[in-house]
Amino acid sequence: MSPHLPPPRSRALTPARYAAVAAALVLLAALLTTVQRAYAAETLLSQGRPATASSVESSSYAAKYAVDGDTSSTRWASAEGHDPEWITVDLGATYSITHVKLYWEDAYATAYQLQTSDDNATWTTIHTTTKGDGGTDDRTGLSGSGRYVRVLGTARGTEYGYSLYEVKIYGAGSSPTPTPTPTPTPTPGGAFTVVAAGDIAAQCTASSSSCAHPKTAAQVQAINPDFVLTMGDNQYDDGTIADFRKYYDTTWGRFKSKTHPAAGNHESYDPAGFEAGYKSYFGAIAFPNGKSWYSYDRGNWHFIALDSNIFDQTAQIDWLKADLAATTKGCVAAYWHHPLFSSGEHGNDPVSRPVWQILYDAKADLVLNGHDHHYERFGPQNPSGKADPKGLVEILGGMGGADPYKIENVQPNSQFRLSGTYGVVKLAFTDTTYSWQLVGTDGKVKDSSPTYTCH
Repeated sequence: MSPHLPPPRSRALTPARYAAVAAALVLLAALLTTVQRAYAAETLLSQGRPATASSVESSSYAAKYAVDGDTSSTRWASAEGHDPEWITVDLGATYSITHVKLYWEDAYATAYQLQTSDDNATWTTIHTTTKGDGGTDDRTGLSGSGRYVRVLGTARGTEYGYSLYEVKIYGAGSSPTPTPTPTPTPTPGGAFTVVAAGDIAAQCTASSSSCAHPKTAAQVQAINPDFVLTMGDNQYDDGTIADFRKYYDTTWGRFKSKTHPAAGNHESYDPAGFEAGYKSYFGAIAFPNGKSWYSYDRGNWHFIALDSNIFDQTAQIDWLKADLAATTKGCVAAYWHHPLFSSGEHGNDPVSRPVWQILYDAKADLVLNGHDHHYERFGPQNPSGKADPKGLVEILGGMGGADPYKIENVQPNSQFRLSGTYGVVKLAFTDTTYSWQLVGTDGKVKDSSPTYTCH
């Protein structure tokens, strides 16, 4: 005989149950609305914004390709085999950052940080991982703010570098107008500021109080120039890639994206070859056309970077003549390592005289050199060393960080000399004039030039 089953419970809602269900539905609806509003308020801020990077594998993998909206074809790629590396996006204004999405290429990071900054100098970390596995990283729920957002890779997942198809940064507010190729705001008279120095990174770090290149780098950062140019011997003693990464990159490397370097003799000492250190570190920045000499323009100025290690090669000399003939700019500045005129220990170097003659004949204005480790300025002179109002003005700026040299044999047109003081040359350019100051590591002006008018 089958046992009697209890009657089923009634599924009818009692008033108490009805009220509880209704309250739950209201809460759920409110939660969904909040989530929808949060996502609706989240705006893509990064696409088309200016981007810079610690290094690039080549010009085909520039930082700008990581913010062009293409998540599978174009990309940024750093130099290979080096940690750390970074890519920074300038959002154009300060925003609350809520979400970052990274589209890694095969060369991914196993460890990286997402950081924000208001000034592109002091950084706050808003996310850290040591378990990256490539592919697409969708980092939501972030809390931070800043104008600049940086992806800082600290450990590579492969033997290569770091490579991102796209960096998408989201935040609250309206996206700024995209500017894939930002144009600096014009200033009266086409004015702009440049910082220059040669003979920079000794094999030392800021942990040593006698180490000078971290101090000269601090002055570059304080001046915040439109760009930086270097006059050779960027890294001592042999310009190896390991030393570039250990010393130069930790100080002057922070300005790498806006640096236009020239090579010195110490870059040629690398046992692995000239390209192993200097070219590997600077890449297309120093070799935009595959050569160690190049030119570029700013305002009414034409700048020429030359390689004085190979002034005996006709290819560079022929290029210089053609480059000067082609420029339409009213003012010309050229820079390289070995000076034709110097009152220092190395003294005058005649290897530069043919180049001086070409520049003099083309009515160029300014020459900047290094090699001797002191500061010196010369009045206008011709290639024979005779005072000439139509001649070139020379700045010798070898006080970027290497051990100082003595003044030994004062040259006839030398107007001011200073040895034993580290610093940088702060140049002020307009469409028709130029002048400069020597700024010491204490931030004080050690020398001021006259204001010259372009030929």
